[in-house]
Amino acid sequence: MYFNMITISQAVENIINSKPFIIEALNDGIINYSSLAKFIKIDVEKSLNKEVNEGAIVMSIRRFEANKPSEISYKVDSLITKLGDIVVRSNLVDYTFRNSDTMIKKQLSLFRLIGERRGFFYTISQGVYETTFVLSDVIKDEIPSIFEGEKLISSSYGLSSITIKLPTENTDQPGLYYYIFRKLAWEGINILEVVSTSNEFTIILNDKDIDSAFSVIKKMKDKA
Repeated sequence: MYFNMITISQAVENIINSKPFIIEALNDGIINYSSLAKFIKIDVEKSLNKEVNEGAIVMSIRRFEANKPSEISYKVDSLITKLGDIVVRSNLVDYTFRNSDTMIKKQLSLFRLIGERRGFFYTISQGVYETTFVLSDVIKDEIPSIFEGEKLISSSYGLSSITIKLPTENTDQPGLYYYIFRKLAWEGINILEVVSTSNEFTIILNDKDIDSAFSVIKKMKDKA
């Protein structure tokens, strides 16, 4: 009877190739082989249906030629070059309220207030338990009266936003958001809120981080 047996090296290669951002970390020389061996050990043993020595996995990782980007990484890089307009807005505030039976009525009052204002920025994210509003701060003094009786969970002031237009094919490509957020995280930039639609997303940040965040995104787009 013929059995299709694979070696430890083949199992390691298959597993690494299925995790494109591990390949990227190997290419950048920022991943510890022993830690990676521990991370994939269970998967290797499942592939081979037997126990495998961790040292053998480390040796297989060392032999692995991670000298070119994975298909997913290549596609993400291609999408980054297609990023559209980058729009920055400032003078924003953020309010999060606990959801209630009267929240919809309060939102309608808010819409009536901002409906006639040109260039007004607002986003609304409603979760299971709470709703967040990010708004231009020109109406911050009117928020307490509009949402009177609602439970305010948190509020933040002195905020800005960056909105990025995405290529239409972004919804079919894993890893795009990870790529962007990782670049921002490496620079120590804290993202307070993320709001997205099919072909654009907006990040909300403290004013002090807006210049650095814009620079990271612009450089990322230009270098991709």
